[in-house]
Amino acid sequence: MIKLGDKVRDTITGLAGIAIARHEYLNGCVRFSVQPVEIKDGKPVDCSAFDVEQLELIEADYKPQLAPTGGPQDEPPRPSIPVR
Repeated sequence: MIKLGDKVRDTITGLAGIAIARHEYLNGCVRFSVQPVEIKDGKPVDCSAFDVEQLELIEADYKPQLAPTGGPQDEPPRPSIPVR
């Protein structure tokens, strides 16, 4: 069973990457968007969607080494200013 965050490979094209989105349709078709981890010409490779039946699991709960995002951080300490 493939889950979001798993590293997968398309058995037809050989494209490998991280399952970043799950698409489920009214007719029962389930597809996953796969984002490759490679960089080409300084840009991320575009993600592609594949039927779940043609994907194979490479690594469950893949955790790539991510650079800091600059998200929430601790507020720096403020100097005490005497009140007159």
